Amino acid sequence: MRNLNTQIIIGTLLGILAGYGLRFVPADAALKIHTLYVAGLCGSLFMDLLKMILVPLIFTSICVGIANLQAHHQAKRVWLITLSFFAVSMSAAIILGLTASNLVKPGQGLQLSLFADAISHYEHKALAPKDFLADLLHGLFINPFAAFAAGNVLAILVFALFFGAAMVAVGDRAKPLMTLMTIVLELIMRIVGWVMRLAPIGIAGLLTKLVANQNGELLTTLLQFIMLVIVTLIIHGVIVLPGTLWLLTRKTPLWFWRGARPALITAFATSSSNATVPITLRCTEDNLKVDNSIAGFVVPLGATINMDGTALYEAAAALFVANLAGIELSMGQQLIVFCTAMIAAIGAPGIPSAGMVTMVMVLQSVGLPTEAIAILLPIDRLLDTFRTAVNVEGDMVGSVIVQHFVGGTEAPRNE
Repeated sequence: MRNLNTQIIIGTLLGILAGYGLRFVPADAALKIHTLYVAGLCGSLFMDLLKMILVPLIFTSICVGIANLQAHHQAKRVWLITLSFFAVSMSAAIILGLTASNLVKPGQGLQLSLFADAISHYEHKALAPKDFLADLLHGLFINPFAAFAAGNVLAILVFALFFGAAMVAVGDRAKPLMTLMTIVLELIMRIVGWVMRLAPIGIAGLLTKLVANQNGELLTTLLQFIMLVIVTLIIHGVIVLPGTLWLLTRKTPLWFWRGARPALITAFATSSSNATVPITLRCTEDNLKVDNSIAGFVVPLGATINMDGTALYEAAAALFVANLAGIELSMGQQLIVFCTAMIAAIGAPGIPSAGMVTMVMVLQSVGLPTEAIAILLPIDRLLDTFRTAVNVEGDMVGSVIVQHFVGGTEAPRNE
């Protein structure tokens, strides 16, 4: 049986070919009407399934991720420096992605009929900064059950952060709940796997509708977006992260790349931060000379919550989708994209294409059409190789920086 990536490629090609063929069929022909109906049904079903699992995935992944820090409470300085670096590096990545997208504006001027229904329900509220802040805060702190029912992504994120922090504060008494949440997360990830098996059919259906009603300018625009993401990822991986390492530790980029090369190549090839962890640990400890107690904490934690490449990509993709939909995001809305992309990257499992599930969350946070997954998923595998390499590089850079400031004296023990 062909693997999922191959099936998605086949589904993409079939959808493009079917859509292109339908362009030569009269609009009132029964063949075209029925084919587009079935294609729309398949695409809508796939999108509805993604939305179905989004809320429980957000809540459990964020809660479990925060509560996992409880195991390392004996090394506060280590995880404080680690989390500070992760937050700064992901912030820099998102700012880079947003800045590049605002400058290049990929997709601007190209209106897609696929988004017509979503755009008709889009509401843009022009608010003064103080009014925007009040409106944002009011929307963040609401009844969690109402947020779950309405699919209010930002409010769910905030409640999950509080809930995870509360589990940490309660300590051992929360262990049964932590076990339950971990099991629920595993169940949800199993459902995600089932839904992703339908991705080839869903993508084929969505692309059939898209290509049947769209001109060839979309391909050029898509190539422009791909190049934008790859270039910004390279800038972050070649300039920002090594530059930060040199500024803080005076370790040269060449020294780092020589030691990190096996892990970066493996990350690029597998597109999985989790699968690369053993090699990342070996390179970090043997080649970069990081104490095993520090590397054993920073690398696995980073593979879970430090996703520079994913955060950059999701922020850039949100602006790309906004341009395709003909929607101009204000600075306030881009701030929401910034925050949501960071939290979505933290919640994205370190497996191939998992970011596509949390990409729905980023789009929904500012009311963008989630149907854009039809455009993003076919190119996701290519971009996933680059962003995973950047994700793993950030983990190793963080390990070296923590080693520099802490040494082996306060490192958490491997348990």
